[in-house]
Amino acid sequence: MSLKPMSFTLQSSNQHRHLMKPAKLNLVSLMDIFTILVFFLLLNSGSNQILKVNDVTLPDSTAQEQPKETITVLITDEHILVDGRPVADMVDVVNGNGLIDGLTEELTFLASKRTELTEEEKAIGRAATILGDQTIPYEILKRVMLTCAKSDYRDISLAVSRISSSGGA
Repeated sequence: MSLKPMSFTLQSSNQHRHLMKPAKLNLVSLMDIFTILVFFLLLNSGSNQILKVNDVTLPDSTAQEQPKETITVLITDEHILVDGRPVADMVDVVNGNGLIDGLTEELTFLASKRTELTEEEKAIGRAATILGDQTIPYEILKRVMLTCAKSDYRDISLAVSRISSSGGA
């Protein structure tokens, strides 16, 4: 059997096929990008329209107006949280009197990060929503509201569970 020399075009086309390998897509980098994007969207798409907290039983209300999206102050049995971050232990709050230092610091910090006040906010203050179990002592609620007001969050809303107003009356 004799080997025949290949023609120049056939030989260059074989080399060209070896050089032109199919492109491979690096899926690890693509998955990292999408993971970061999903976390970003989850963290920045929060809405106060439906607030679900397992530790807190909100009072019932027949209010029809939907809540505005604001900073949320959650009062639990163990902590006071602002937008999900603990700022004060309930033991310290109960034993203290007057303003709640951790809450004041966090609200002041959040106010410094935001843009300048609108004319409406200058008149009525920044908006905050307080979520608290219906069994929390009024003294604690009053101190939280006072601390919010002193930190220029005077447009305070109290979160409630909406019930049907057609229950008869």
